[in-house]
Amino acid sequence: MNERLVILLSYEVIDFHCDALYKMQFDSGISFSQDSRLDVDLDKLIKGGVQIQTFAIYISERLGPARFHHVLDQLDIFNKKVAGAGVRPLCWGEDLDQLRQVNQPLGLLSIEGADGLEGNMQYLRIAFEQGVRFLGLTWNFANWAADGVMERRGAGFTNKGLELISECHRLGITLDISHLSVQGFWELVDMANKAQKPFIASHSNAYQICAHPRNLRDDQIQAIIEMDGRIGITFVPYFVKAGGSVQIHDLIRHIEHICSLGGSGQLMFGSDFDGIDSYITGLENPGCYPSLIGELLRYYPETLVKSWLFGNAESFLRTHLPKRKKTL
Repeated sequence: MNERLVILLSYEVIDFHCDALYKMQFDSGISFSQDSRLDVDLDKLIKGGVQIQTFAIYISERLGPARFHHVLDQLDIFNKKVAGAGVRPLCWGEDLDQLRQVNQPLGLLSIEGADGLEGNMQYLRIAFEQGVRFLGLTWNFANWAADGVMERRGAGFTNKGLELISECHRLGITLDISHLSVQGFWELVDMANKAQKPFIASHSNAYQICAHPRNLRDDQIQAIIEMDGRIGITFVPYFVKAGGSVQIHDLIRHIEHICSLGGSGQLMFGSDFDGIDSYITGLENPGCYPSLIGELLRYYPETLVKSWLFGNAESFLRTHLPKRKKTL
């Protein structure tokens, strides 16, 4: 192993989005320890230096209408297969103090789309008790809480959705707007600022660079910067570049644009591995993070690169993960 590769492998990474759980829900034979059917497995996380990985609970339309038992199924998969393979669940702010004391990655849990909560706040509280710390309010379309970004009417939140936001704020579940409609985004900005509960876009890029509806407009990016939320640069090729092959250096344009708006302190990464079926060349799984790191270091100082890979996400987690309640 050459000296440069050794140096690149020493960088720590936090990745805020992958969909490995739903793949394992459909194929019980998949092993999280090492399996070619997964983009994200334990072996690849270790190779890429990923210290913290967020696992999304995404309920595929192939299962029919989303139900809470589908959410519970994926929570069970996380506990048995992911944690069982050696990924330590990350639930509380205090757990971050163990990050470098244990030689294994940590795993965060997110729900991608509130559909499976069925409008039931008790289900939300159960999910929180089971370790869910982030909630993506919608997938692309409408659900009982809000409209997604691909819903033609482009509405915001329902009354039940407003109740959901308040309960998430109370519990300490951070909201994720990566699939939310534009109207919903601005409604949530008002509520988040009043509650002093910043939100994240776990896997979204810059619309100004690639005009896909899932990417963020400049005013949205600036609103997230102003509240000190976080924006996870994602590796979905058609969110990076419209047409043609996509290379690692194409991501740089999104990073540069967000930085030009003042967002260097809010950038992080949210790959969307296992939620995609095409890849940026040379960035096909988390084991390829050293290639991304090498490209970033061509353009930016090491301190800045480290903040995007790890520091910005870690500081957000230290501030906004709930603290373990003391018992008498």
